[in-house]
Amino acid sequence: MSEAETLFAALRQSSGDDAVTMLERMVRDAPDHALTKINALDLAAKEGIGEEQVIAALLNAVGLGIFEMSWNVMCPSCAGVISANKSLKTLDRAQYHCAFCAAGYETTLDNLVEVTFTVSPRVRKIAAHNPDALPAAEYYRQIFWSSAIDLPTDLEKLLREVTLESIDLPSGERAILSLRLPEGTLIVFNPVTHTAQFLDVRGEEASERQNLSMIFKNVQVPAETLAFRPGPLRLALENRTDSRVLPAIWI
Repeated sequence: MSEAETLFAALRQSSGDDAVTMLERMVRDAPDHALTKINALDLAAKEGIGEEQVIAALLNAVGLGIFEMSWNVMCPSCAGVISANKSLKTLDRAQYHCAFCAAGYETTLDNLVEVTFTVSPRVRKIAAHNPDALPAAEYYRQIFWSSAIDLPTDLEKLLREVTLESIDLPSGERAILSLRLPEGTLIVFNPVTHTAQFLDVRGEEASERQNLSMIFKNVQVPAETLAFRPGPLRLALENRTDSRVLPAIWI
């Protein structure tokens, strides 16, 4: 008997059989993205199993090491995960700021915090266990956005349609991007550090190249909207974090 089979046999001693059978099937057959940020209420509705039975099974599975639980502070506007926490004890800030929405929110369990479950790597290794290896679209799907948003299957295509330029920048590296700014409001956003820089692009076409530098650090620093004119831009990027960053210019 494998370790997973042993653990699920133990789970059956404390949880409803329907819920355990469902979880065991998911761990065995479900795609990777379905095994991260599992919302217990959504799962119960989808599978037609009682909410209390599913919640109890997941909590007992956490106790056995089959799943891991996370308390996610999410933005009520964009549904992005602002902070992922292993326990309530680390929810120690009265207010959280979403760089993507340029808005701050008071921390309330009812409106801002979701509890989700991810399969443990001891039972099954999935792509979300190694976020640095995820393609950008899957990083947004599996790491950045919360379970509160129903993402389309063609997310990668939709992101390409709104992305002017993007780069996967390793830790400690620098890069320079040359691009042309269209008129409108643009955002340079990195989902890994939740860093955002808004660009207000308007006026006559720039005759000379414009310049912008961004340094990504582990500490968020609120940034004011910068004014630019349509035309050429030299964007210098530097990654001073201990992981890769995924900056993109969205239109």
